[in-house]
Order: sequence, then structure tokens, then C-alpha cells
Amino acid sequence: MEGPEKLVIIVTHGPDEPELATLPFVMAAGALVSDTEVFMAFQGEGVRLITKGGADGVHADSFPPLAELIDTVAAIGGLLMPCSPCIENRGITEDQMLEGVEVIGAARLVSEITSATATLNY
Repeated sequence: MEGPEKLVIIVTHGPDEPELATLPFVMAAGALVSDTEVFMAFQGEGVRLITKGGADGVHADSFPPLAELIDTVAAIGGLLMPCSPCIENRGITEDQMLEGVEVIGAARLVSEITSATATLNY
């Protein structure tokens, strides 16, 4: 394989499940500091995590606060991509998403998955 390895992480848990919402960002940060490209896809309730204020107050024991982890992952190059129908189904608009987030559809996600070294689902 040429180029860096790529990890796709699919996030489906929202703020009401702090540990399951936090773990994907812990894995993403670990991959990014190991020179692995990270593409995070958000579906279902997971889309709420990357809205402005969506991770505020979310904190799983033994981990940094989720909002801090999200900022770290974004700052070191993680791509945050919510599912278009998933945000629409929840009445979330693109301007409510965090800065740098790109809303995507199924075709883009499938393309990222099929070109990835590995995929994790949370």
C-alpha cells in the first residue's frame, strides 16, 4: 500500500452514552499521532457530538472531556464528516456543525471505507 494507512471510524452513539461517544475520539487521536490518516463518519445520534456545544459536559470516567478530545482530533488532522440525512432527520443544519465539518452522503462514505486500511464502528 502506498501512502499512509487510513482508518475510518464510524460513530453512532451520541452524548447520552459518554463512554461510547468518547472511545472513537481516543482511537482517532492515537491513530493520528501514529501517522495514520483518520476519517470519522457520524451517523444516527453520533451527529450530535459534532454540533456546536454538542459535546459540552460529556465526560466519561478515566478519559479527557469529550469536547477537548474533539478539538484535539480536529486540530491534528482528523476529518469529521456527518451523514447528511442523519442531520436532516434531527433538524440540525450545517451552520450548527463545528467549524471544519463536512456533511457527506453514502457514496462518499463508501468510497472512504473501501479505500481504508481498517474501519472501526462505535
